Amino acid sequence: MAPCFRALVIAITSLLMISSVIRSSDAAGIATYWGQNTDEGSLEDACRRGTYDYVNLAFLINYGNGQTPELNLAGHCERSACSSLSSEIKACQKRGIQVLLSLGGAPNLSSRDDAKEVASYLYNNFLGGESQNRPLGDAVLDGIDFHIQGGSRDFLDDLAKALSEYRTTERRVHLSAAPQCFYPDYYLDAAIRTGLFDYVWVQFYNNPPCQYSMGNANNLINSWSSHWASHPGVNKLFLGLPASPEAAPSGGYIPHRILIREVLPQIQDYPNYGGVMLWNVYYDENYSQAIRPYVNPETLTFDRRSTIKYPRKSMIKSFVDE
Repeated sequence: MAPCFRALVIAITSLLMISSVIRSSDAAGIATYWGQNTDEGSLEDACRRGTYDYVNLAFLINYGNGQTPELNLAGHCERSACSSLSSEIKACQKRGIQVLLSLGGAPNLSSRDDAKEVASYLYNNFLGGESQNRPLGDAVLDGIDFHIQGGSRDFLDDLAKALSEYRTTERRVHLSAAPQCFYPDYYLDAAIRTGLFDYVWVQFYNNPPCQYSMGNANNLINSWSSHWASHPGVNKLFLGLPASPEAAPSGGYIPHRILIREVLPQIQDYPNYGGVMLWNVYYDENYSQAIRPYVNPETLTFDRRSTIKYPRKSMIKSFVDE
């Protein structure tokens, strides 16, 4: 590695760990999921890494059709109450990281009115509403993530519409979705087409027809360019990847050097490119740190007075090949 590039990497890595990092809202970023392994460390530990812009708390289950919603955070806290996370959520948000609640499990919405009731529950208990016994204490989350891979797909678009009604000029309730790369996604297609989702992190893994495989990224790139980049309603599009081979039993892992050299340069010029989503914190030993400078190769704002320049795309290939 040439000395000038080595010095650049050292400077970038050091700056990434500064606790006061504030990122530009328009810059591409990295999203991840936390809460599905007791050995992944605390939520605040994940945010201290300095590599994430969005963290989804995974998962809220059992909602719709009169069910009692529960938080399933893999033993990090009790299912009915996780108020101990309140201070950690706030610490993440102070770092400029958006913290969203991910809806998993198998939804069973029975009607539009049922969708409105679930939206009301989510707002009052997680998004700053009027509930006096919030599962996450007095923390106010930044939005709701749809990570739906089972149950009924009915009325999920109505749920997105109902949640969007809680947006105000003072505070935006962000919505995100994690569809499978197989197009169109069975569960989330209608919801995404509402155009209400700020972020769509497509899962390009565990789906052989549209994922990286055997050293070949053609299926992934074709899916990105032919379907997702032009999908009606997609505002910011993220490349969802496993953070290690073990994170995706059915494949899709891309070694970080190949991602940097061969994949990111092909998707970053799309106007709705938003960054990369990694599944998940537990599997991310150093992947997010390795790719961070290249997810947004133009700029990363560290404070309101200065901006650090990252290597441009034309420099990436020679850098990673050395």
